[in-house]
Amino acid sequence: MSLTYIYNGTLIDGLGGPPIQAGALLIRDGRIEAVGSAADVRVPEQEAVQRVDAHGGTILPGFIDCHVHLTSQNFGPEDRYFVPDTYLVLKTAVYAQRTLDAGVTSVRDAGGADRGVQRALDEGVIRGPRTQIAVTMLSITGGHGDAYSPSLGIPLSSPLRVSGVCDGVDGVRKKVREVLRAGAQVIKVATSGGVLSPTDNPEDAHFTPAELEAIVDEARMHGNKKAMAHAQAATGIKNAVRAGFHSIEHGIYLDDEAIDLMLGHGTYLVPTLIAPQSVLKAAENGQRVAAWAVEKSKRVMEAHQQSIARAYQAGVKIAMGTDSGVGPHGTNLEELALLTEIGMSPMEAIVASTRVAADCLEWSDRVGTLSVGKEADVVITSKDPLTDIRSLGVNDNIAWVMKGGAIVKNLF
Repeated sequence: MSLTYIYNGTLIDGLGGPPIQAGALLIRDGRIEAVGSAADVRVPEQEAVQRVDAHGGTILPGFIDCHVHLTSQNFGPEDRYFVPDTYLVLKTAVYAQRTLDAGVTSVRDAGGADRGVQRALDEGVIRGPRTQIAVTMLSITGGHGDAYSPSLGIPLSSPLRVSGVCDGVDGVRKKVREVLRAGAQVIKVATSGGVLSPTDNPEDAHFTPAELEAIVDEARMHGNKKAMAHAQAATGIKNAVRAGFHSIEHGIYLDDEAIDLMLGHGTYLVPTLIAPQSVLKAAENGQRVAAWAVEKSKRVMEAHQQSIARAYQAGVKIAMGTDSGVGPHGTNLEELALLTEIGMSPMEAIVASTRVAADCLEWSDRVGTLSVGKEADVVITSKDPLTDIRSLGVNDNIAWVMKGGAIVKNLF
């Protein structure tokens, strides 16, 4: 039996309402027992209580990133295709810890993390966020997920990873079954080309409508699993929405029809505005970035921002995601400032990374808000994010983090 009382801070519960001045939380055995003003949250007198002084900071729900790649870092001193797979797996522990230190207590891994990584996180073998996994990304031959070497003339495969390449209605059904067998909890599909792949373009749609419908149908047959679409091209976005995909990732070339379809289907949008910016920043810092990746990143930047702004103005449900692994792990909350640049208020950006993100992961009964009965994922910041949303992107301002009732970071 454990009790923790958090007090002396402004409380933002993730629901979007006004902050509670002099807020407080009471946590019992890893779950929130009471939340509100300090005057209303009673501390049991007969029980031992761990008291946590927020030092006048801001008390928030643990943040949620709906699009990460915990097992990889795209840009660095070495070509990742010539680094031993076991080394990359072990680096996951570093990336996961950085993510947790940034105040991100839950993520959806959009390709890379498998059942073993998830188990290691769940059992505390490595420290990091709770994770919903896609295992790999389904891709057409020659598409965004087909890591093919033109010089060698062969796919760059790994014995530790499930290949996502598939074609045809029967082929995609079989591939969905394979990734589910490997532990996938959500099906990730590239319904368009992308920026970080050499043989395709973000303006081009991939997979036929019939193939996408088969993917969604197969996923529903196995516990009503959802599908998420790496979708940048307008046609790729619309094909995915019509097929019943749960979320659109990136959404670079949204047109009015795509936005109307998303509104009609209740589809989530995960913008990852930071991703193309991270590619350009890596190149500016002298890291190994292919010229075609730089060119495509520059090409999509303005359209990306305009598309997300129009989707927000129209009322599309926006859940925060970063594509971390493209950019450095631990910089996740820099995305919130970018969301304000397309029109969101700081509070709306926070809600996009708490309540709405939890809804997108279908975890709203567990996390996402500081509400009675939910798992105690709590962050205390030293600065007020409503007056300085960029402060969330500086990890030293994330002073204290609790995940599931366990304190995992304490700078006080």
